[in-house]
Amino acid sequence: MTISNNQGKKDNKQEKSLVIPQLIVGLGNPEPKYDQTRHNIGFEAVDALSRSWQISLSENRKFQALFGEGRSPKGEKIRLIKPLTYMNLSGQAIRAAIDWYKLPPESVLVIYDDMDLPVGRLRMRLSGSAGGHNGMKSAIAHLGTDNFPRLRIGIGRASSEKGSVSHVLGKFSADENPLISEVLKIVSDAVEISIKQGVEKAMNLYNNKELTTTNDQ
Repeated sequence: MTISNNQGKKDNKQEKSLVIPQLIVGLGNPEPKYDQTRHNIGFEAVDALSRSWQISLSENRKFQALFGEGRSPKGEKIRLIKPLTYMNLSGQAIRAAIDWYKLPPESVLVIYDDMDLPVGRLRMRLSGSAGGHNGMKSAIAHLGTDNFPRLRIGIGRASSEKGSVSHVLGKFSADENPLISEVLKIVSDAVEISIKQGVEKAMNLYNNKELTTTNDQ
């Protein structure tokens, strides 16, 4: 009976274990022509965290990425990374970083754009498929699992006349820009909560939040 009870306690501890990110990855493309495009919102999110946490980013050739290391608001060691390998090869930089620091895949939080979410929405999950996103396909392939947290930022659907490629590689409209600024603040809050209290807590707080242009006017 004692063995059975101890096992039950261990199982409960495992069920309640928190997923705490240690490496925050923003997906995007490195050339200046891609700056502030919808597809690069992951880069912008990491830039926002870099400013908020005062963690400078510089080129790391080992990782083929812009990389920075510092302390989270909780005081834990945290790492930020923006792969310079272009979107389709993003997983190379992530793999290199976790191998170097001996981190498990579940400690990686990947931030990227999602056309299936409207502008003003974000969605955090503990695991899942790539959903057609080439950067996430590469991340999953190089990590050898889809069991790692991710934060998707809505960029909205393309209009029928514009097409998906033009949409994701285009910039946000003048009306959307103030909204994106607010979204990036919420992303920073969500990431901070995930580090302090776990990804599931951040999911509960932020997955149903929605900002609209009318609220900003």
